[in-house]
Amino acid sequence: MTLELPPALRSALKDPLGPIAADPVAALKTAADSEVSEMSVVAVGDVVTSDLLAAGHTPAVAVVDGRTERAAVSNRVADRLAAGDFSTELTAANPPGTITAELAAAIRTALVDEPALIRVDGEEDLAALPAILAAPAAAVVLYGQPGEGVVAVAVDEGTRDRVRGLLSRMDGDPDPVLAALGEPRP
Repeated sequence: MTLELPPALRSALKDPLGPIAADPVAALKTAADSEVSEMSVVAVGDVVTSDLLAAGHTPAVAVVDGRTERAAVSNRVADRLAAGDFSTELTAANPPGTITAELAAAIRTALVDEPALIRVDGEEDLAALPAILAAPAAAVVLYGQPGEGVVAVAVDEGTRDRVRGLLSRMDGDPDPVLAALGEPRP
């Protein structure tokens, strides 16, 4: 029920899935076909979510793990997350370098009960992938690109196909993760 990132795929995931901007609001503007306030946004990462909240934008779904670049987040980031206006809070186990069916199911549930915060026990480093598959068309998934900025992924069939291809190259059976997302089996 877990997909693991093989070493051979690590370099492919270093390439961003969308344009990079300096901050989450700028990233949203690069991906927006409509007003930013009308967009369904999934934020992956504590700092990305914290910066969105500080700018007055509550994402539909936020996925956090209490860490940034392998270190604990600052008190400022933690305080912003705690003060966020999320109506639903979920938890999911997800070890580093993996995507669990539990995380995928939490993302799917959160998209129904938004605005929702998912606290990951482990790491949310790959959570953008199932978020892209679960999010509605025209949504935007934001995630941090270490040392570069924030990536904005406009969700459409092309990005979903790219993610399905990446999941098929991971170690393990993708079917439980895809089923948890409500994705049809290939």
